[in-house]
Amino acid sequence: NFMQLGRLAMAAARSFDFLVVGGGSGGLASARRAAQLGAKAAIIEHGRIGGTCVNVGCVPKKVMYYTAVHAEFIHDHPDYGFSVSDVQFNWPTIKKARDEYIKRLNGIYFNNLDKDKVEFIKGHASFSSPKEVKVEGQTYTAKHILIASGTKPTLPNIPGGEHCITSDGFFELEDLPKKVVVIGSGYIAVELAGILNALGSKVSVVARYHKVLRSFDEMLSDGLMEEMASAGVEVVKFSKVKEITKEGSGSTMGVSLVPNTDEGKPQVIQGVDCVLWAVGREANADGLGLGVAGVKCDKRGFICVDEYQNASVQGIYALGDIAGNKLLTPVAIAAGRKLAHRLFENKPDLKLDYSNIPTVVFSHPPIATVGLAEAEAVAQYGADKVKTYRSTFTALYHAVTSRKTKTHMKLVTILPDEKVVGLHTIGLGSDELLQGFGVAIKMGATKADFDSCVAIHPTSSEELVTLR
Repeated sequence: NFMQLGRLAMAAARSFDFLVVGGGSGGLASARRAAQLGAKAAIIEHGRIGGTCVNVGCVPKKVMYYTAVHAEFIHDHPDYGFSVSDVQFNWPTIKKARDEYIKRLNGIYFNNLDKDKVEFIKGHASFSSPKEVKVEGQTYTAKHILIASGTKPTLPNIPGGEHCITSDGFFELEDLPKKVVVIGSGYIAVELAGILNALGSKVSVVARYHKVLRSFDEMLSDGLMEEMASAGVEVVKFSKVKEITKEGSGSTMGVSLVPNTDEGKPQVIQGVDCVLWAVGREANADGLGLGVAGVKCDKRGFICVDEYQNASVQGIYALGDIAGNKLLTPVAIAAGRKLAHRLFENKPDLKLDYSNIPTVVFSHPPIATVGLAEAEAVAQYGADKVKTYRSTFTALYHAVTSRKTKTHMKLVTILPDEKVVGLHTIGLGSDELLQGFGVAIKMGATKADFDSCVAIHPTSSEELVTLR
């Protein structure tokens, strides 16, 4: 009888005001804000708390970016009068410190949930109806259910694809690989290629077309191509991978490439220690039972939502990467908090404005961009309405160094009042200069507004208020 009662208790549905599927940045922000507004909230997560960003994305990536920047600065030390000899880099040292830092962050996230009285439910969620999900046999119901399950790296579907690692696997590497082939030309590919190259790996990047970051403003992608070549990264253009084979009984591989377009040529890159597959990310919706709930997805598997993050079924919402729009951590956080205020603070018109979202690519050197690329502005407003301002220079840091990197800056404005609709920069310090300019552009600043701000000298950012 006691066992029967236990099973009945297990089967009885537990009820919440707000149930969030996915304990990443967006889900956590939304659940915590909802709880702060008085809602009974819970998070369902089967993996490590914090999602991609904290565990296998932005945060550990930035630690490795800083590690690579140290390597670049060490190269410049003699030019600044510092005698450095026999400098050794130890990958396991930084991996251990990085992993311990991430564990501390995981703990902080749990503490924050406790502080805000958000219940944490461990396991895989699957919809059993539009208003309820099951986790490990237990049913949970809620008036409002948010799906914030994120994305996962796309896996290779080629012979020998099992020998590749993804960006997730990059953070599991126990040592620095000697020779790396990075497949892909998006921001993840160029960031990881830059890190590995700066730390001493021989890196080749395989791009299907003529350059990396093709969706970015042309000045940025062209500028990065120059810097990658200067730093010793080989970009194999117009190519795709045919197969990956193990060489003999050793651990090295051969990567066979075939032309992606007529300009490409077949070749084999031999003696490769690590093949890093960085060809996009896909919706993380396996086993969620979206069809059972009646939730519509697009052809790529991302959940279809309106401007208020409503999915196709009333009471179900989606945001962050799983919604397929602006796959960036702060976007998910902002959308999640706005949704919580809309649902639990009676603010029916609250929604995230997805325009003019600033973003940084932690390449070497870094890229910062907000608003429209020049080509997008021309397509939207017409070439006769677009006026651009550009500058190319070598940052003062390089005044005494033998190693040089260029800085490129561009403002895209719309006539007649020269409203700034795009700001793009690649070069040292770009990552930290953009946030304030992002505010100005969000407020509708014009070129005259930029010019009216007195320059801070000597900085790279002053160039943006003195362009002619």
